[in-house]
Amino acid sequence: MTLVGRGAVTMALAVGWSLLPQVAAAQPFTADIAHRARGVFPGEAVLLQVVPSAPVTEVRGTVFTETVHFYPADGGAWHGLVGIDLLVEPGPYDVTLMMRPVGGAPVQQVYPLTVEPKAYPTRQLKVESRYVEPPAEVTDRIAREFEEQQAIFASASSDRLWRGPWAVPVPGRATSAFGSRSVFNGQPRDPHSGADFRASEGTPVVAPNGGRVVLAGDTYYSGGSVILDHGWGLYSYFAHLSKILVNTGDLMESGQTLGLAGATGRVTGPHLHWTLRMNGARVDPLSVIEILAE
Repeated sequence: MTLVGRGAVTMALAVGWSLLPQVAAAQPFTADIAHRARGVFPGEAVLLQVVPSAPVTEVRGTVFTETVHFYPADGGAWHGLVGIDLLVEPGPYDVTLMMRPVGGAPVQQVYPLTVEPKAYPTRQLKVESRYVEPPAEVTDRIAREFEEQQAIFASASSDRLWRGPWAVPVPGRATSAFGSRSVFNGQPRDPHSGADFRASEGTPVVAPNGGRVVLAGDTYYSGGSVILDHGWGLYSYFAHLSKILVNTGDLMESGQTLGLAGATGRVTGPHLHWTLRMNGARVDPLSVIEILAE
């Protein structure tokens, strides 16, 4: 009786298999891609959001000849920051994404990103003449400081030291528009590549997110200066400090004090200047605060 039962079951299963349709081929791997930004303009940061159709071990991108690093986010998504430099020409650009499915070969997908034109205002400023026409004895110093800073911004450390939302480094509001074309004492200079914040002398300046101090000292144009390396090619540059309270190599957490605001270097009065560099791109720090707000 038991054997018959087993045989019947076996026969039924055999018949059932013969009647089943062929197993469907595995679905091809793909990803849903979107972006978040105040606007896709020169000088803006853009948050790319990638949701793969299957689990992946890595997502990496390339745009403007620079690498875009991605990190795991909620709901199986991966996020990556793209910096659009202040002088990028408007037009269509492709973000080339490489995704590595678990146990599979890398898959490439392209996401189009169109940079729209944006007009920035011009600002007229009056400063000491030595900051417009520097004396001969400081030209070597200016060149040395420029080269040092460019070398820092051209590098990208392998660890991401920042997490979560970003905060303003001082309680005051931003007082000057990022990207403004600057005219000092009647002479045109490079666009304003940072955000200025109202801050009286001695106001504490804090880290807007985690990072490592890679420069701390006095510079000709920026006065008391601190550069934070947030990792993956993302840097904060704080200028015009009256006092520096950190040393090169210090690891800072969000909210820790870096120094005190002041009026050192090329300024018209006390304030804090905050520049953000993203893989070399000059982007408005306020755009990062907004797109990464929780």
